[in-house]
Amino acid sequence: MRTTAKRSFVVFLLVFAVVGGLALLGVRFAVNGEKWATLRANEHLTEDGSFIAAGNITDRNGEVLAYTEDNERVYNDSERIRRSTLHIVGDTEGYISSGVQTAYKTKLTGYNPVTGIYSLKKYGRGNDVSLTIDSQVSALAYDELDGKKGIVAAYNYETGELLCSVSSPNYDIEDKPSAEEIDENKDGKYDGIYLNRLIDGLYTPGSTFKIITTASAVENIPDISSFTYKCTGEEEIDGVKVTCPNVHGKMDFDECFANSCNCAYAVLSQKLGKEKLELTASEFGFGKSFSFGKGETAASKFDLSEATEADIAWASVGQYTTLVNPYHMLTVLGAVANDGEAVLPYAVSSVTTPSGRVVEKATTTSEIYITPEVSNTVKEMMRNNVETNYGDYKFEGLSMCGKTGTAEVSEDEKPHSWFMGFSTNPNCPVAIVVVVENGGWGSSKALPIASEVMEAIYKSLS
Repeated sequence: MRTTAKRSFVVFLLVFAVVGGLALLGVRFAVNGEKWATLRANEHLTEDGSFIAAGNITDRNGEVLAYTEDNERVYNDSERIRRSTLHIVGDTEGYISSGVQTAYKTKLTGYNPVTGIYSLKKYGRGNDVSLTIDSQVSALAYDELDGKKGIVAAYNYETGELLCSVSSPNYDIEDKPSAEEIDENKDGKYDGIYLNRLIDGLYTPGSTFKIITTASAVENIPDISSFTYKCTGEEEIDGVKVTCPNVHGKMDFDECFANSCNCAYAVLSQKLGKEKLELTASEFGFGKSFSFGKGETAASKFDLSEATEADIAWASVGQYTTLVNPYHMLTVLGAVANDGEAVLPYAVSSVTTPSGRVVEKATTTSEIYITPEVSNTVKEMMRNNVETNYGDYKFEGLSMCGKTGTAEVSEDEKPHSWFMGFSTNPNCPVAIVVVVENGGWGSSKALPIASEVMEAIYKSLS
């Protein structure tokens, strides 16, 4: 009897182990099935580590950016388009981790957790991915960057569609530099070449941060509309001189913003204090990452925890330790343009099977940053900025609102050149961010690029 009981116990343990093992395998398959299916060793899907049966990738107008032919991945005929869309389309080896060909690998191959690669075997290729970007506009933005490092990104702030995203440096995917070339390069030609600066970049914002400081002043200083300041070219804060490149004279609040007066904003920063500035920055999404595709953006940083009064003054004009992510700054513009509501940018419009069935479609998500009252006041000031400072003729027909920035990065390098702005023309609800690394003055380098790209987008949407 005891022997039978022991044998029964052993059998019970074996059954439990088998059932437990199957359950564990099922869980691991559910979690990792897609990853296992798309391993480089899977010869059904890859050859020498590259996809041989992935579906098409197209832009918003149906322009094919990547497709499979004779078991090889083929790209658009235009080198300008290949380069300008590189970091959104990505590569098949996974070096550009945020690119569609890596982030949407299982979608492109048509893998299904239930049917496996049945669709691939039936149709000979995987699913098609449609993007929101305009490849012709992107090619123009690539031309305008003219080999300079930086980012040009624009999106529809009402729908969230990313219309343009060009990260530089880039390369021609049909003529990829070798690992040795990248490692041994000494002139910075390939610095961060696999990084999409829209997603992964962090930059000193310079005077574009005055958008945030202005919103904080509107929100927290009751009589801000009557604020006046006389700029003599410098303002001493806690024994440290905050300087302006020009002597602006007496100004009201609108003029302080239009003239981008560092000294005036240094005084405003003392009225606000670190707590209110940090609160406004937090309301605008500083300190958090945003989902993009299958990954996340770098988080913008605004930390005054150890700042002196002088540090706070410089932080209020986008210096000190402040760093911003371009994707995040697009959402800041979207909030100002859209009554305080930031619609989040996305690049993948839909995923469609070879039979034409849509298996994934983009949905709009948004976050509330500020009140409509605050956003509308800042919007009016940014509109005045273009009308009285930059010139409406540079953005013909767009009723543009904008802010330039010249961000000091070191004593040995030229500052980063910035432009941030958006159109209030209802036929072109588009916001744009341009950063030219070490490009100099924002008004002389970034603004002209924004002008050309916005004109192209306006024509494309009309």
